[in-house]
Amino acid sequence: MVTVVEASKPAREEILGRVRRALAGVEPGYAVPPSPRIAPVSDVVAHFAERVADYRAVVERCSAADLAAGVAAALPAGARVVVPAGLTVPVPGADEDAGFTAAELDGYDAVVTEARVGIAETGTIVLDHGPGQGRRAISLVPDRHVCIVRADQVVPDVPDALPLLDPRRPHTWISGPSATSDIELDRVEGVHGPRTLHVLLVD
Repeated sequence: MVTVVEASKPAREEILGRVRRALAGVEPGYAVPPSPRIAPVSDVVAHFAERVADYRAVVERCSAADLAAGVAAALPAGARVVVPAGLTVPVPGADEDAGFTAAELDGYDAVVTEARVGIAETGTIVLDHGPGQGRRAISLVPDRHVCIVRADQVVPDVPDALPLLDPRRPHTWISGPSATSDIELDRVEGVHGPRTLHVLLVD
């Protein structure tokens, strides 16, 4: 058994004082080099769509006017669907998440969410679980994830995405459907999340 003893305030100050004295006169560390940059692409949205499709996700481009119809078409007939609060697209017959347990979410066939940002170079969708995105659980438990990404949310690379994300919020980074491989490289989907990722890219 390990017992953790919190240092008293005087002891903590003594320890920190020793650290400060040990660092006195030490030159500051070297400057952090800038992040490597990719070569610019002519159409970052098309590049994003291509990279997402490389992960075996379904990618469809649509107009804002056709988005509701696109969401409906992406959902199997008769599917039980859960949506987060604040979703800007109507999904008839869907249940709004009311803090369902994992077992209750497992009874849903699909979830529809929006995204915070899309990263073209890596084909990654980032959710920060604000309005329209919901809790992490609803994007991981149902077997199908229909995710809405707007063209103006797509950025070229990871360094472009980071300043757009609040580090105080939880983030979920999604690169294709959930998949893993064993030592024989047999691919298994759906182990850690949805087996189907359907991305609606709104122009």
